[in-house]
Amino acid sequence: MDKWLSVVGIGEDGLSGLSAIARALLDRSQIIVGGARHLAMLPPEDTREQLLWASPLQATVDEIVRRRGQPVCVLASGDPMCHGIGVTLSRRISISEMTVIPAASAFSLICARLGWALADVETFSLTNRPIASIALGLSPGARLLVLSADRHTPGKVAQLLTQRGFGSSLMTVFERMSGDAERRIERVAAAWNATDLADLNAIAIAVAADRETLLVPRISGLPDAAYRHDGQLTKREVRAVTLSALAPIPGELLWDVGAGCGSIAIEWMRSHRNCRAIAIERHPTRLEYIAENASNLGVPELKIVDGEAPAALVNLPQPDAIFIGGGVTAESVLETCWNALGEGGRLVVNAVTVESEFKVLQWHSLHGGELIRIGIQRLGAIGSFQGWKPLAPVTQWAVVKG
Repeated sequence: MDKWLSVVGIGEDGLSGLSAIARALLDRSQIIVGGARHLAMLPPEDTREQLLWASPLQATVDEIVRRRGQPVCVLASGDPMCHGIGVTLSRRISISEMTVIPAASAFSLICARLGWALADVETFSLTNRPIASIALGLSPGARLLVLSADRHTPGKVAQLLTQRGFGSSLMTVFERMSGDAERRIERVAAAWNATDLADLNAIAIAVAADRETLLVPRISGLPDAAYRHDGQLTKREVRAVTLSALAPIPGELLWDVGAGCGSIAIEWMRSHRNCRAIAIERHPTRLEYIAENASNLGVPELKIVDGEAPAALVNLPQPDAIFIGGGVTAESVLETCWNALGEGGRLVVNAVTVESEFKVLQWHSLHGGELIRIGIQRLGAIGSFQGWKPLAPVTQWAVVKG
């Protein structure tokens, strides 16, 4: 099919800023789609059919799909493929049917204003994601670029930075870039008090940690103190070995069965920004801990399932890897998890009790894989002296389904 859909990036300078190709695509279209701000850029005498984005957005996407074959032009802010509508449309319409003409993204414009190298910054969109998502990028010296949902986003970001011990970070908010009304507001997060902001804004953050702020690295094996828990926590050293065995790859999905406080699922997601995980847990208090820990550690989009395996595993999307940290001896849990994996899927089981270890040994004899025993000792007080205190040994079975 011919390219009937044009997605044209447009800046605050309006039609005058469009390239000759972008203007030609707009001129030949019979139907124009955009937000109120974009459609207002068209001349008053333009009588072509116009579609205003509805809420929910999907309703307008359906309208566009129904017009397949007719010349349609979608006007989009900046670069449509940078957290933009072009990404949404490409999930429904083949790129072979689309022509995408990007304008400069908000991220590119900010880098040009501040002299930052785009390759050195980390980017976030909060247009449809929780504010806590940016916590993943908080480290001293980091430079973050954030697309705001509306005029309230900068204040919420400043509050999060201050609460997390990064209140001395410098925030620069840019409004209506490349237009006559372009403006910037600059303050440290702890002193942020700007309220008269435009809904169309983006934030640059030069991250600085306050004194005594707990810094959390991206690598697996975070300090146990980084988690709120009731004792059901895979300890730091064992957690690092477990994540190594699970071997997360970008885009993959993990089931964390018997998740406890969620540490394995959380560190799986922290390893790559587009890793996904589902934490399955039945204990009400631990479910609260999982949600709190996920938010605090920058992965608030962790999916949490309230239930007990194997019943809670029914109808979940197929995983690429499964970790069983609790309940391995329960009826049919191992069988259900094994059957859920596709070819090449990974299963890692940590066993602490004699009963769970026996179950793991049986399955190892049937399916092979790697079986190791992890023994950790930590220095502690023995009376008035210091001595080595062993943690409970963990038998770990890791296997790839053939």
